[in-house]
Amino acid sequence: MARPLRVSAAPVSSPPAPAYSGWIGLALFAVTFLAYAPALRGGFIWNDSDYVTAPALRSVAGFWRIWFELGATEQYYPLLHSAFWIEHRLWGDAAVGYHLFNVAAHATSACLLAAILRRLMIPGAWLAAFVFALHPVGVESVAWISEQKNTLSLVFYLLAALVYLRFDATRRPRWHALATLLFVAGLLTKSVIATLPPALLVIFWWQRGRIDGRRDVLPLVPWFALGAAMGLLSAYVEKVYIGAEGAEFALTLLQRALLAGRVVWFYVGKLVWPDDLIFIYPRWEIDPGQPWQWLPSIAVIVALGVLWRMRGWSRGPLAAVLFFGGSLVPTIGFFNVYAFRFSYVADHWQYLPALGLIVLGAAGIVTGLRRAGAPAAVRVLILALLPAVLAWRSVGQSRMYADMPTFYATTLARNPAAWMAHNNLGGLLREAGELDAARTHFEAALQVRPDLEKVHNNLGLVFLAQRREADAERHFQRAIELRPDYADALNSLGALRRQQRRLPESMELLFRALQIDPEFADAHNNLGMTLRDAGRLTDAIRQFERAVRLAPTMAAAHLNLALSLSLAGRNEEAMGHFREARRLNPAIPDLTAR
Repeated sequence: MARPLRVSAAPVSSPPAPAYSGWIGLALFAVTFLAYAPALRGGFIWNDSDYVTAPALRSVAGFWRIWFELGATEQYYPLLHSAFWIEHRLWGDAAVGYHLFNVAAHATSACLLAAILRRLMIPGAWLAAFVFALHPVGVESVAWISEQKNTLSLVFYLLAALVYLRFDATRRPRWHALATLLFVAGLLTKSVIATLPPALLVIFWWQRGRIDGRRDVLPLVPWFALGAAMGLLSAYVEKVYIGAEGAEFALTLLQRALLAGRVVWFYVGKLVWPDDLIFIYPRWEIDPGQPWQWLPSIAVIVALGVLWRMRGWSRGPLAAVLFFGGSLVPTIGFFNVYAFRFSYVADHWQYLPALGLIVLGAAGIVTGLRRAGAPAAVRVLILALLPAVLAWRSVGQSRMYADMPTFYATTLARNPAAWMAHNNLGGLLREAGELDAARTHFEAALQVRPDLEKVHNNLGLVFLAQRREADAERHFQRAIELRPDYADALNSLGALRRQQRRLPESMELLFRALQIDPEFADAHNNLGMTLRDAGRLTDAIRQFERAVRLAPTMAAAHLNLALSLSLAGRNEEAMGHFREARRLNPAIPDLTAR
């Protein structure tokens, strides 16, 4: 019978760093940037505009709002949005700067992972770092600019863990204070960092075979409290400001338990065999009445039981699985996440959790090769082959982030039922003037989900551009029926009522839209046109000025303001806005040349 593995309760110190560690780190950075080369040439996609600092937030006052106004940004991650604020000052709207930062942060996290594993004396530290840096499931987090919240928060997470391990070895308060500061920085970048305290307890259990309340738990109590507070705040923002509520989230506790088991095995499968990676995976139907849907959750319980029985031989596998599963808890179905409207799984949700299984796999491979007595040359060849294959797959995966049409077309090729991709691609086509193609995608989205108010509004805009006012009105009204507080549809119907010369109705609808969203620049612009048509020129100018302040790059608002100022006899001011409108949109005729 094998003797139980015993680990001393004494602090584990890191081995001396080999002279070539710096070169390995440089090599890791180099191959990571090579693997993400296609993404570096890419642009902004999907909701990047919600994260790359909006015009209204680019001032010092906007920086204050980032920190002290809920709803000013998509999610309350003020340190993340402060980073975006600084980056916008550095490279403006050039996407390459944001991509370079994301890749650099990702590679930095991989090196920090190696440093932590070396400190813990876990075999395969650099192999794990390379696998993490090059695994294609990470592409979504690194190539998608919005997910800087993943790449940057993980840097803080790993730095906090590394410093806390130093505190655990020395018990010096200054290391605890520094680790706490880094932990708070991580929380203010993404709330999933709240899983670090239990992850540290798993590490201590793996090291010492038990958890001591005074030594291990007590110093982490403030972290648990901070993590819980940030988690509750994030859940509130997700529900109230983003919209994570409604029929899509009406799951029973039993359904959520079944969903959790299925999600866990899905992510395990994608880590082991990263094939058919999709930005939007098909959304599952969770039905406790189908016996096979119980199997994944049962399998999770069985696997944990087996690993618990194996702890006398080695605690490593159970520790790795607990880290993986525990880090997944915020997104496996027990808490509502807005993206559940599209799918219950996403590659970026396992960016941090994947570390547990990657470390387990790397340690197992290195230990297995050593015990097999493989020659050094064979070991090097095998250990280099895995990162090379993963890098090759990541290069291919990165190509889908080249631009928005490629991004959505690739998503639809892999998941034709992805209604969000149909809707967003339709929006791009509508803006490009390809109205029939746009209509095809909007109608495809409604075939999948007939109750999507956003798609009804977009389809109505296509019909409005095609001068099919009755069809446009039908879809705008349907969008408002589905969601009475939907400002976009109120704005669209208000614009239509203006075209129909039904000015009082137009004003009522546009005022309602602005009560819901006071910073809706297009609604201010439309209301300005309605007021001007009604002869209320002074009020119209105020609306156009508000639109220009909120959206300085809106050429139509500058042009409307110029025309209104001219009618009011303020010709010098009018010329300034007219020149700006032409600069933003050279297709506007130069009326001054006539």
